[in-house]
This record gives sequence, structure tokens and C-alpha cells, in this order.
Amino acid sequence: MQTLPVNGTDMAYLDIGRGPPLVCVHGSLCDFRIWSCVLGPLSRKHRVIAVSLRHFFPEHWDGVGDTYSIAQHVSDVIAFIEKLNAGPADLMGHSRGGHVSFRVAQRRPDLLRKLILAEPGGELDASLDPAFKPGPSPLAARIAASAEIIAKGDIDGGLAVFMDALEGPGAWKRLPATPKQLLRDNATTLIGQTRDRRPPFSKADAEAIKTPTLFIGGANTKGTLPQVLHTLAAHVPNSRTEMIPGATHPMFEQAPQKYCEIVLKFLAGA
Repeated sequence: MQTLPVNGTDMAYLDIGRGPPLVCVHGSLCDFRIWSCVLGPLSRKHRVIAVSLRHFFPEHWDGVGDTYSIAQHVSDVIAFIEKLNAGPADLMGHSRGGHVSFRVAQRRPDLLRKLILAEPGGELDASLDPAFKPGPSPLAARIAASAEIIAKGDIDGGLAVFMDALEGPGAWKRLPATPKQLLRDNATTLIGQTRDRRPPFSKADAEAIKTPTLFIGGANTKGTLPQVLHTLAAHVPNSRTEMIPGATHPMFEQAPQKYCEIVLKFLAGA
């Protein structure tokens, strides 16, 4: 593990392999360790840089303060890529990290070569979704409920509410011990996420992405994530979409070989 001072914080990251730089941004409740199952295949052809966002492990945050937001994380990732000084990088984000990566591509396309969005998290505004209603989404309401339980000290109880909302009833109970611990290590970040002020995606946002983009999804993912993925993909110029059969939201953990095959083919320009 290495650290890089960025915007007043030390961003921890793993730096593995040689070749064109591929920066990986994790999603909610995760950290750089979530990419462990794909580091081997990806690092054969790329310098894989898996970063932990502000307030995620190895930091142990108490959930207090206003420095957890999409805007802060976008600013941090931009500064991190600049400080790497490795030329235009490929950027890959999963879930909430996909949202962060999308916004980085909006603001600083000059820093990027290619963009990979694995089921980016977020909501669609009225320009992309006729059924859009202002206010918290159903998932945001579940996150708030989870955070409230976690803030009271019931970490596992709050995580169960979050995971069951994302993956269906009983998802938390079915998780093996190792991924459960990773989620526990980042549980307090859900408290910050209730104050995230995450802007919805708009048609103008999607059409403004100029970086060649790959969208990846799990064919069996439930909820609004597939709608967001396919809607954005329909409006981002020069994009392609790949769905992994039998997989859900954590698709690169469920099907690492297939996931890496898709990513490497895209990065190679095929």
C-alpha cells in the first residue's frame, strides 16, 4: 500500500503491474481491496492503480463532518490522477465509484484515455426519465435507514438493511465472512452518504462525455441500476455496453475472468 497527499488527505492505493495506467475507483462501503480478484489478470498488461477514496479504509472515519460528498471525491480523483503524472489514464469505476468516474470524465477529459463504468450509481433526471420525481429515491431512503442504524452502533444491522435493499432479502446473511468484514470496515461512510448531495444524471451530462466509454452490467442485477446503465449508454457518444450473464451488481467478483476479458479487450482497442 502507498499513499499520495491529495487535497489535504492521504489517499491510499495499490500500484501493481506495468503498462498503461488503469485507475480503479470502488463503490459504496468498499475500498481498494474490492478489486483483488481482478488485479492478477488486469496487471498483466496494465499498471493497475486501485485507490481508496477519502474516509474509506484504511482510514477509520467516525462519520462526522462535511468532507464526504460526490463533489469532494471527484475533486480528489482528479488531483490524484494529476499527481500520478502518468499521462492520460484509463479510469474504471464501479457503482458509486462509477458515478465519481463519470463526473471526472465530464470535468477533465484531458486526463483520460478511456472510461469504464460498471453499473454507475445515481438517479436519472427528467430529461432522461419521464417518471422522475424530485426528492430522495427509494434506494436513498434505504441508505438513510441503514445509516441511522449504523450511527446507533448496530453495524451489522445497518449493513443488512443496505445489502438486502441492493441484492434482495437475505443478501447480508449469504455473504461470506471476508466481504462482510470489508463492509464493516467502511460502514460509517454510509452516514456521510446521506449528506452526499449527489446530482442526478441528465441528458446533457451524458452527451457531454467525449471519452470512449464502456458500460458493464450484470445481466441479473435488480432495481434501478440497469435502467441507469442502459439510459446513459444510449446517450453517451462513442460508448459500448457489455452484460455479464448470470451476474449481479458485484459482477467482477462473481465473474472475474469474464469481466477482465471484456475490460482488456476494450482497453486494447478491439
